[in-house]
Amino acid sequence: MSRAGNAPLRVPSASSEPLASVLRILQLDGGEGPDCFVGTSLPQLGGRVYGGQVMAQALLAAAATVPGAAVCGATSGVDDAARLPHSVHAVFLRPGALDVPLEFRVERLHDGRSFSRRRTAVYQGGEAIMTLVSSFQVEQIGLEFADSMPAGVPGPGELKSAIELFRTVEHPVAKFLGKTLAMDVRHVDSPLYVSRPQERGSSQLLWMRTRGDVPAGVCQTVARALLLYTCDQVMLEPVLRGHGIHWLEPGLSLATLDHSMWFHGDVDAASWHLYQQDAPAASGGRGLARASIYAPDGRLVASASQEGMVRVPGDDPAQAGRESFLDTPPAGPSN
Repeated sequence: MSRAGNAPLRVPSASSEPLASVLRILQLDGGEGPDCFVGTSLPQLGGRVYGGQVMAQALLAAAATVPGAAVCGATSGVDDAARLPHSVHAVFLRPGALDVPLEFRVERLHDGRSFSRRRTAVYQGGEAIMTLVSSFQVEQIGLEFADSMPAGVPGPGELKSAIELFRTVEHPVAKFLGKTLAMDVRHVDSPLYVSRPQERGSSQLLWMRTRGDVPAGVCQTVARALLLYTCDQVMLEPVLRGHGIHWLEPGLSLATLDHSMWFHGDVDAASWHLYQQDAPAASGGRGLARASIYAPDGRLVASASQEGMVRVPGDDPAQAGRESFLDTPPAGPSN
């Protein structure tokens, strides 16, 4: 059963901020032409569209064209678990502007007996800013194994929330994030928000969950889109640790180049997830980072990899004298 070309997948609303704002912008509108959708952006530091947001929106645009894709709360006869996203692969082409609508154009690449594949091109003002290829699979039984969750990791209740840290720092970036950050992040290692890492390395562990009351009964497609949204926030931190720098490093220039994510099982959108991350390599002003994402019960629910541009004055003399990209005041429409 295929859904109508211009009918966006319905995203439930939340009652508390800042999660409510995230769910509002994930709710796309129908665009002009078949399989076209439009969306807006949340305000961001640096004046650019947040990559996790546009990836999640592109995934939901693709899902709206998939046979039997999830329709949260709907009673149209569409099976919520018929074909769920199991992988996404995004390539970022240009920075997105916060005050320009996003247009999502979905191409139906293939619908087989088990898998559906889509390519979503994201445009602003007629120019492509990102392309995302996603794959959806019918629920099937097969051989299973997965890496085990690291042992002896302190639980989130034993760690300080980044929100508490932001409230103690007199800096406009900290104040903005303390109010708008949609994720509660709790680092096992020292956080990189306002100071350099205490020890230089290229790996880290942290817990993260959405900040706010997740609506009951969120379908798996939206739950996985939310995990994609939140994951992008921390993916390049192991690269920063490898360089011995932090988010407000003077002259830091950082941008996501590409991002891949694979879903291994059901995601609980309201639950904490443990991120085991590392950065195996950095060269040419680029860094590669990986993440294994575990549910509290130890299940490996997702894996991700991301390559980003990471430039600092010591590597690139052209960066000398520049402020961190996060020091740019937030801009864009409020939600």
